[in-house]
Amino acid sequence: MIPNLTSRRLLILLHIWLSYLFYNPADSGAVQLSASNIDSTLASNELVFINFYADWCRFSNMLAPVFDEAADKVTVEFPTPGRVVMGKVDCDKEGTLASRFHITKYPTLKLFQNGQPAKREYRGQRSVDAFVSFVKKQLEDPTKEFSSLKDLENLDEKKRMLIGYFDRRDNPDFNTFRRVATNLKDDCQFHVGFGPASEQMHPPGQSIVVFRPDKATSNEHDETFMGDIRSYDELNIWAAEKCVPLVREITFENAEELTEEGLPFLILFHKADDTESIKKYKDVINKELIGEKHSVNFLTADGGRFSHPLHHLGMSQSDLPLIAIDSFRHMYLFPKFEDMEIPGKLRQFLLDLYSGKLHREFHYGPDTPAENTVELIAGSVDKKPTSPPESSFKKLAPSKNRYTLLRDEL
Repeated sequence: MIPNLTSRRLLILLHIWLSYLFYNPADSGAVQLSASNIDSTLASNELVFINFYADWCRFSNMLAPVFDEAADKVTVEFPTPGRVVMGKVDCDKEGTLASRFHITKYPTLKLFQNGQPAKREYRGQRSVDAFVSFVKKQLEDPTKEFSSLKDLENLDEKKRMLIGYFDRRDNPDFNTFRRVATNLKDDCQFHVGFGPASEQMHPPGQSIVVFRPDKATSNEHDETFMGDIRSYDELNIWAAEKCVPLVREITFENAEELTEEGLPFLILFHKADDTESIKKYKDVINKELIGEKHSVNFLTADGGRFSHPLHHLGMSQSDLPLIAIDSFRHMYLFPKFEDMEIPGKLRQFLLDLYSGKLHREFHYGPDTPAENTVELIAGSVDKKPTSPPESSFKKLAPSKNRYTLLRDEL
Protein backbone atom coordinates (compact mmCIF):
# COMPACT_ATOMS: atom_id res chain seq x y z
CA MET A 1 0.00 0.00 0.00
CA ILE A 2 1.38 3.41 -1.00
CA PRO A 3 1.07 5.82 1.97
CA ASN A 4 -0.91 9.07 1.76
CA LEU A 5 -2.57 8.13 -1.56
CA THR A 6 -6.28 7.26 -1.57
CA SER A 7 -7.67 4.80 -4.08
CA ARG A 8 -9.41 7.69 -5.89
CA ARG A 9 -6.12 9.59 -6.30
CA LEU A 10 -4.41 6.42 -7.53
CA LEU A 11 -7.11 5.99 -10.16
CA ILE A 12 -6.69 9.61 -11.28
CA LEU A 13 -2.91 9.20 -11.60
CA LEU A 14 -3.38 5.95 -13.48
CA HIS A 15 -5.83 7.65 -15.84
CA ILE A 16 -3.34 10.47 -16.52
CA TRP A 17 -0.55 7.99 -17.18
CA LEU A 18 -2.68 5.92 -19.57
CA SER A 19 -3.82 9.08 -21.34
CA TYR A 20 -0.21 10.14 -21.80
CA LEU A 21 0.66 6.77 -23.31
CA PHE A 22 -2.38 6.91 -25.55
CA TYR A 23 -1.72 10.40 -26.90
CA ASN A 24 2.06 10.06 -26.92
CA PRO A 25 2.75 6.45 -27.89
CA ALA A 26 6.36 5.40 -28.15
CA ASP A 27 5.86 4.39 -31.76
CA SER A 28 4.06 7.57 -32.87
CA GLY A 29 5.35 9.72 -35.70
CA ALA A 30 7.52 8.50 -38.55
CA VAL A 31 9.17 5.10 -38.14
CA GLN A 32 12.89 5.31 -37.34
CA LEU A 33 14.71 3.40 -40.07
CA SER A 34 18.24 2.01 -39.98
CA ALA A 35 20.43 -0.40 -41.90
CA SER A 36 18.86 -3.23 -39.91
CA ASN A 37 15.22 -2.61 -40.85
CA ILE A 38 15.04 -0.47 -43.99
CA ASP A 39 15.15 -3.31 -46.52
CA SER A 40 12.43 -5.31 -44.77
CA THR A 41 10.32 -2.14 -44.53
CA LEU A 42 10.71 -1.39 -48.24
CA ALA A 43 9.95 -5.00 -49.18
CA SER A 44 6.84 -5.36 -47.04
CA ASN A 45 5.02 -2.12 -47.87
CA GLU A 46 3.39 -0.84 -51.05
CA LEU A 47 4.57 2.71 -50.35
CA VAL A 48 7.33 4.06 -48.09
CA PHE A 49 7.93 7.82 -47.78
CA ILE A 50 11.26 8.63 -46.07
CA ASN A 51 12.71 11.79 -44.55
CA PHE A 52 16.53 11.71 -44.71
CA TYR A 53 17.69 14.24 -42.12
CA ALA A 54 20.51 15.41 -39.84
CA ASP A 55 19.95 16.63 -36.28
CA TRP A 56 22.29 19.60 -36.73
CA CYS A 57 20.41 20.85 -39.83
CA ARG A 58 17.93 23.62 -38.94
CA PHE A 59 15.67 22.75 -41.86
CA SER A 60 15.57 19.13 -40.67
CA ASN A 61 14.60 20.31 -37.17
CA MET A 62 11.84 22.49 -38.60
CA LEU A 63 10.50 19.60 -40.67
CA ALA A 64 10.65 16.87 -37.99
CA PRO A 65 7.44 17.63 -36.02
CA VAL A 66 5.50 18.33 -39.22
CA PHE A 67 6.59 15.04 -40.81
CA ASP A 68 5.83 13.11 -37.60
CA GLU A 69 2.33 14.61 -37.37
CA ALA A 70 1.69 13.76 -41.01
CA ALA A 71 2.89 10.20 -40.35
CA ASP A 72 0.34 9.83 -37.53
CA LYS A 73 -2.46 11.07 -39.77
CA VAL A 74 -1.43 8.73 -42.59
CA THR A 75 -1.40 5.79 -40.14
CA VAL A 76 -4.97 6.62 -39.09
CA GLU A 77 -6.05 7.05 -42.73
CA PHE A 78 -4.38 3.84 -43.96
CA PRO A 79 -4.24 1.43 -40.99
CA THR A 80 -3.92 -1.75 -43.06
CA PRO A 81 -0.44 -3.28 -42.57
CA GLY A 82 1.64 -3.33 -45.73
CA ARG A 83 -0.05 -0.34 -47.35
CA VAL A 84 2.06 2.68 -46.41
CA VAL A 85 4.82 3.69 -43.97
CA MET A 86 6.31 7.12 -43.38
CA GLY A 87 9.87 6.68 -42.12
CA LYS A 88 12.93 8.73 -41.20
CA VAL A 89 16.67 8.14 -41.40
CA ASP A 90 19.23 9.93 -39.22
CA CYS A 91 22.00 10.30 -41.80
CA ASP A 92 24.68 11.06 -39.21
CA LYS A 93 24.06 7.71 -37.54
CA GLU A 94 23.29 5.88 -40.81
CA GLY A 95 26.04 7.14 -43.11
CA THR A 96 25.91 4.01 -45.26
CA LEU A 97 22.24 4.65 -46.03
CA ALA A 98 22.95 8.30 -46.86
CA SER A 99 25.59 7.14 -49.36
CA ARG A 100 23.42 4.34 -50.72
CA PHE A 101 20.55 6.70 -51.51
CA HIS A 102 22.79 9.54 -52.75
CA ILE A 103 21.78 12.14 -50.17
CA THR A 104 23.42 15.48 -50.99
CA LYS A 105 21.22 17.85 -48.98
CA TYR A 106 19.10 17.89 -45.83
CA PRO A 107 16.29 17.24 -45.56
CA THR A 108 15.74 14.99 -48.59
CA LEU A 109 12.33 13.33 -48.98
CA LYS A 110 12.27 10.17 -51.08
CA LEU A 111 9.41 7.93 -52.12
CA PHE A 112 9.61 4.15 -52.61
CA GLN A 113 6.86 2.10 -54.23
CA ASN A 114 6.87 -1.69 -54.25
CA GLY A 115 10.43 -1.53 -52.97
CA GLN A 116 11.65 0.65 -55.84
CA PRO A 117 12.79 4.28 -55.46
CA ALA A 118 10.66 6.78 -57.36
CA LYS A 119 12.41 8.70 -60.12
CA ARG A 120 11.71 11.99 -58.38
CA GLU A 121 12.10 13.07 -54.78
CA TYR A 122 9.41 15.10 -53.04
CA ARG A 123 9.96 18.85 -53.54
CA GLY A 124 6.54 20.20 -52.66
CA GLN A 125 5.16 22.13 -49.71
CA ARG A 126 6.35 20.99 -46.26
CA SER A 127 3.06 20.92 -44.39
CA VAL A 128 0.99 18.17 -42.77
CA ASP A 129 -1.85 18.54 -45.26
CA ALA A 130 0.53 18.57 -48.24
CA PHE A 131 2.27 15.38 -47.09
CA VAL A 132 -1.02 13.57 -46.43
CA SER A 133 -2.41 14.65 -49.82
CA PHE A 134 0.79 13.53 -51.53
CA VAL A 135 0.60 10.07 -49.96
CA LYS A 136 -3.08 9.72 -50.90
CA LYS A 137 -2.31 10.66 -54.49
CA GLN A 138 0.50 8.09 -54.69
CA LEU A 139 -1.89 5.35 -53.58
CA GLU A 140 -4.44 6.12 -56.28
CA ASP A 141 -4.77 3.68 -59.18
CA PRO A 142 -2.21 4.87 -61.78
CA THR A 143 -4.24 3.42 -64.66
CA LYS A 144 -7.33 4.88 -66.32
CA GLU A 145 -9.86 2.43 -67.68
CA PHE A 146 -11.62 3.07 -70.99
CA SER A 147 -15.00 1.54 -71.75
CA SER A 148 -14.74 1.65 -75.55
CA LEU A 149 -12.13 2.28 -78.22
CA LYS A 150 -13.86 5.59 -78.97
CA ASP A 151 -12.60 6.88 -75.62
CA LEU A 152 -9.05 6.64 -76.98
CA GLU A 153 -9.84 9.14 -79.74
CA ASN A 154 -10.16 11.99 -77.23
CA LEU A 155 -6.86 11.62 -75.35
CA ASP A 156 -4.46 14.55 -74.93
CA GLU A 157 -2.06 14.46 -77.88
CA LYS A 158 0.54 16.44 -75.93
CA LYS A 159 0.95 13.51 -73.52
CA ARG A 160 2.95 10.31 -73.95
CA MET A 161 1.00 7.22 -72.98
CA LEU A 162 0.93 3.43 -72.77
CA ILE A 163 -2.30 1.64 -73.64
CA GLY A 164 -2.94 -1.89 -72.41
CA TYR A 165 -5.48 -4.25 -73.96
CA PHE A 166 -6.39 -7.17 -71.66
CA ASP A 167 -9.13 -9.80 -71.57
CA ARG A 168 -9.78 -9.42 -67.83
CA ARG A 169 -8.66 -7.43 -64.80
CA ASP A 170 -7.29 -10.45 -62.87
CA ASN A 171 -4.90 -11.23 -65.72
CA PRO A 172 -1.28 -11.44 -64.41
CA ASP A 173 -0.26 -9.34 -67.44
CA PHE A 174 -2.33 -6.47 -66.08
CA ASN A 175 -0.68 -6.76 -62.66
CA THR A 176 2.71 -6.22 -64.34
CA PHE A 177 1.32 -3.31 -66.38
CA ARG A 178 -0.05 -1.70 -63.21
CA ARG A 179 3.30 -2.02 -61.40
CA VAL A 180 5.05 -0.31 -64.30
CA ALA A 181 2.37 2.39 -64.28
CA THR A 182 3.01 3.00 -60.59
CA ASN A 183 6.69 3.57 -61.34
CA LEU A 184 6.23 5.81 -64.40
CA LYS A 185 2.93 7.60 -63.77
CA ASP A 186 4.66 11.00 -63.63
CA ASP A 187 6.12 10.51 -67.11
CA CYS A 188 3.30 8.77 -69.00
CA GLN A 189 -0.43 8.30 -68.90
CA PHE A 190 -1.54 4.66 -68.59
CA HIS A 191 -4.84 3.62 -70.15
CA VAL A 192 -6.33 0.15 -69.95
CA GLY A 193 -9.29 -1.74 -71.38
CA PHE A 194 -10.77 -5.13 -70.49
CA GLY A 195 -13.05 -7.62 -72.21
CA PRO A 196 -15.37 -6.14 -74.86
CA ALA A 197 -13.73 -2.70 -74.59
CA SER A 198 -10.45 -4.02 -75.99
CA GLU A 199 -11.20 -7.35 -77.68
CA GLN A 200 -10.83 -5.87 -81.19
CA MET A 201 -7.23 -4.90 -80.44
CA HIS A 202 -5.74 -8.22 -79.32
CA PRO A 203 -6.06 -11.95 -80.09
CA PRO A 204 -8.01 -14.00 -77.50
CA GLY A 205 -5.85 -14.76 -74.50
CA GLN A 206 -2.99 -12.51 -75.67
CA SER A 207 -2.47 -9.11 -74.04
CA ILE A 208 -1.13 -6.15 -76.02
CA VAL A 209 0.66 -3.01 -74.77
CA VAL A 210 1.13 -0.07 -77.14
CA PHE A 211 3.11 3.13 -76.74
CA ARG A 212 1.49 6.27 -78.16
CA PRO A 213 3.79 9.32 -78.43
CA ASP A 214 2.95 12.97 -77.85
CA LYS A 215 1.82 13.41 -81.46
CA ALA A 216 1.13 17.13 -81.11
CA THR A 217 4.82 17.87 -80.48
CA SER A 218 6.73 14.97 -82.04
CA ASN A 219 6.95 12.92 -85.22
CA GLU A 220 7.29 9.59 -83.41
CA HIS A 221 5.00 6.68 -84.22
CA ASP A 222 2.99 4.18 -82.19
CA GLU A 223 4.98 1.15 -81.13
CA THR A 224 3.85 -2.24 -79.77
CA PHE A 225 5.77 -3.96 -76.98
CA MET A 226 7.18 -7.20 -78.38
CA GLY A 227 8.62 -8.69 -75.18
CA ASP A 228 7.22 -10.71 -72.29
CA ILE A 229 4.48 -8.65 -70.64
CA ARG A 230 4.69 -10.72 -67.46
CA SER A 231 8.34 -9.75 -67.01
CA TYR A 232 8.30 -6.58 -64.90
CA ASP A 233 11.94 -5.73 -65.64
CA GLU A 234 11.53 -6.19 -69.38
CA LEU A 235 8.34 -4.14 -69.64
CA ASN A 236 9.59 -1.47 -67.23
CA ILE A 237 12.85 -0.89 -69.14
CA TRP A 238 10.98 -0.60 -72.46
CA ALA A 239 8.31 1.66 -70.97
CA ALA A 240 10.90 3.94 -69.35
CA GLU A 241 12.67 4.38 -72.68
CA LYS A 242 9.38 5.41 -74.27
CA CYS A 243 7.90 7.47 -71.44
CA VAL A 244 10.99 9.52 -70.59
CA PRO A 245 11.77 11.37 -73.82
CA LEU A 246 15.21 12.51 -74.91
CA VAL A 247 13.82 16.06 -75.10
CA ARG A 248 11.86 17.17 -72.03
CA GLU A 249 9.83 20.26 -71.25
CA ILE A 250 11.14 22.42 -68.42
CA THR A 251 8.53 23.99 -66.15
CA PHE A 252 8.72 25.82 -62.84
CA GLU A 253 7.50 22.58 -61.24
CA ASN A 254 10.43 20.43 -62.46
CA ALA A 255 13.15 23.09 -62.85
CA GLU A 256 14.75 22.38 -59.45
CA GLU A 257 14.96 18.67 -60.25
CA LEU A 258 16.44 19.23 -63.72
CA THR A 259 18.91 21.80 -62.42
CA GLU A 260 20.06 19.45 -59.67
CA GLU A 261 21.07 16.90 -62.31
CA GLY A 262 23.98 19.25 -62.98
CA LEU A 263 24.07 18.90 -66.78
CA PRO A 264 24.11 21.99 -69.04
CA PHE A 265 20.80 22.84 -70.72
CA LEU A 266 20.29 23.03 -74.46
CA ILE A 267 16.93 24.80 -74.63
CA LEU A 268 14.46 25.60 -77.36
CA PHE A 269 12.42 28.65 -76.32
CA HIS A 270 9.14 28.70 -78.25
CA LYS A 271 5.74 30.35 -78.30
CA ALA A 272 3.03 28.47 -76.43
CA ASP A 273 1.15 27.40 -79.57
CA ASP A 274 4.23 26.67 -81.70
CA THR A 275 4.32 22.87 -82.01
CA GLU A 276 6.12 22.72 -85.37
CA SER A 277 9.35 24.20 -84.01
CA ILE A 278 9.28 21.64 -81.20
CA LYS A 279 8.88 18.80 -83.71
CA LYS A 280 11.79 20.05 -85.82
CA TYR A 281 14.00 20.49 -82.76
CA LYS A 282 13.20 16.99 -81.48
CA ASP A 283 13.93 15.50 -84.90
CA VAL A 284 17.39 17.10 -85.00
CA ILE A 285 18.19 16.00 -81.44
CA ASN A 286 17.09 12.41 -82.13
CA LYS A 287 19.01 12.21 -85.41
CA GLU A 288 22.27 13.93 -84.46
CA LEU A 289 22.67 14.33 -80.71
CA ILE A 290 21.39 11.17 -79.03
CA GLY A 291 24.99 10.30 -78.11
CA GLU A 292 25.21 13.48 -75.99
CA LYS A 293 22.32 12.61 -73.66
CA HIS A 294 24.65 11.90 -70.73
CA SER A 295 26.42 15.25 -71.15
CA VAL A 296 23.57 17.69 -71.66
CA ASN A 297 19.85 18.04 -70.92
CA PHE A 298 17.77 18.66 -74.06
CA LEU A 299 14.81 20.85 -73.13
CA THR A 300 11.96 22.92 -74.49
CA ALA A 301 10.58 25.96 -72.67
CA ASP A 302 7.49 28.09 -73.12
CA GLY A 303 9.01 31.50 -73.86
CA GLY A 304 5.99 33.19 -72.33
CA ARG A 305 6.49 31.53 -68.96
CA PHE A 306 10.29 31.81 -69.09
CA SER A 307 10.52 35.41 -70.21
CA HIS A 308 13.30 36.26 -67.73
CA PRO A 309 15.97 34.08 -69.44
CA LEU A 310 14.95 35.62 -72.76
CA HIS A 311 15.43 39.09 -71.33
CA HIS A 312 18.86 37.99 -70.08
CA LEU A 313 19.74 37.07 -73.67
CA GLY A 314 18.49 40.43 -74.94
CA MET A 315 15.54 38.72 -76.64
CA SER A 316 11.76 38.84 -76.40
CA GLN A 317 8.65 36.92 -77.51
CA SER A 318 8.97 38.37 -81.01
CA ASP A 319 12.36 36.65 -81.44
CA LEU A 320 10.99 33.16 -80.84
CA PRO A 321 11.75 30.40 -81.60
CA LEU A 322 15.38 30.46 -80.51
CA ILE A 323 17.91 28.02 -79.06
CA ALA A 324 20.34 28.68 -76.22
CA ILE A 325 22.71 26.88 -73.88
CA ASP A 326 22.70 27.52 -70.14
CA SER A 327 25.96 26.18 -68.71
CA PHE A 328 25.06 27.29 -65.16
CA ARG A 329 27.76 29.93 -65.50
CA HIS A 330 26.63 31.75 -68.64
CA MET A 331 24.00 31.59 -71.37
CA TYR A 332 24.99 31.30 -75.04
CA LEU A 333 22.65 32.00 -77.95
CA PHE A 334 22.61 29.77 -81.03
CA PRO A 335 22.99 32.27 -83.89
CA LYS A 336 20.01 31.33 -86.04
CA PHE A 337 17.19 28.87 -85.30
CA GLU A 338 16.81 27.74 -88.94
CA ASP A 339 20.49 26.74 -89.05
CA MET A 340 19.90 23.86 -86.64
CA GLU A 341 18.65 21.83 -89.62
CA ILE A 342 22.04 22.19 -91.32
CA PRO A 343 23.70 18.82 -90.56
CA GLY A 344 26.28 19.12 -87.80
CA LYS A 345 25.55 22.79 -86.98
CA LEU A 346 23.83 22.24 -83.64
CA ARG A 347 26.30 19.52 -82.70
CA GLN A 348 29.19 21.92 -83.31
CA PHE A 349 27.50 24.44 -81.02
CA LEU A 350 27.64 21.83 -78.24
CA LEU A 351 31.23 20.89 -79.05
CA ASP A 352 32.18 24.56 -78.81
CA LEU A 353 30.71 24.58 -75.31
CA TYR A 354 32.73 21.53 -74.27
CA SER A 355 35.98 22.94 -75.70
CA GLY A 356 35.52 26.32 -74.03
CA LYS A 357 35.28 28.11 -77.38
CA LEU A 358 31.88 29.64 -76.60
CA HIS A 359 33.22 31.05 -73.35
CA ARG A 360 36.33 32.48 -75.00
CA GLU A 361 34.45 34.05 -77.88
CA PHE A 362 31.88 35.67 -75.62
CA HIS A 363 34.69 37.23 -73.62
CA TYR A 364 37.14 38.10 -76.40
CA GLY A 365 35.34 37.82 -79.73
CA PRO A 366 35.92 35.18 -82.44
CA ASP A 367 38.99 32.99 -82.04
CA THR A 368 41.99 34.40 -83.94
CA PRO A 369 43.41 32.32 -86.83
CA ALA A 370 46.81 30.74 -86.11
CA GLU A 371 48.70 33.02 -88.49
CA ASN A 372 47.58 36.06 -86.49
CA THR A 373 48.60 34.67 -83.12
CA VAL A 374 51.94 36.51 -83.05
CA GLU A 375 50.25 39.81 -83.80
CA LEU A 376 47.72 39.18 -81.03
CA ILE A 377 50.43 38.39 -78.50
CA ALA A 378 52.37 41.47 -79.60
CA GLY A 379 49.31 43.56 -78.86
CA SER A 380 48.65 44.79 -82.40
CA VAL A 381 45.19 43.14 -82.37
CA ASP A 382 43.01 44.77 -79.75
CA LYS A 383 40.35 42.47 -78.27
CA LYS A 384 38.24 43.99 -75.53
CA PRO A 385 36.64 41.53 -73.12
CA THR A 386 32.84 41.30 -73.13
CA SER A 387 30.47 39.92 -70.51
CA PRO A 388 28.22 37.01 -71.58
CA PRO A 389 24.79 36.80 -69.92
CA GLU A 390 24.88 35.00 -66.59
CA SER A 391 23.00 31.75 -66.06
CA SER A 392 19.29 32.19 -65.36
CA PHE A 393 18.46 28.59 -64.50
CA LYS A 394 21.11 28.20 -61.80
CA LYS A 395 18.83 30.34 -59.64
CA LEU A 396 16.21 27.57 -59.81
CA ALA A 397 18.54 25.00 -58.18
CA PRO A 398 17.87 23.75 -54.62
CA SER A 399 17.86 26.84 -52.41
CA LYS A 400 20.00 27.42 -49.34
CA ASN A 401 16.84 28.90 -47.81
CA ARG A 402 15.22 25.46 -47.98
CA TYR A 403 18.04 22.90 -47.71
CA THR A 404 21.41 22.41 -46.05
CA LEU A 405 23.57 21.59 -49.07
CA LEU A 406 26.41 19.12 -48.51
CA ARG A 407 28.20 20.35 -51.63
CA ASP A 408 27.88 23.16 -54.13
CA GLU A 409 25.13 21.84 -56.37
CA LEU A 410 26.46 23.50 -59.52
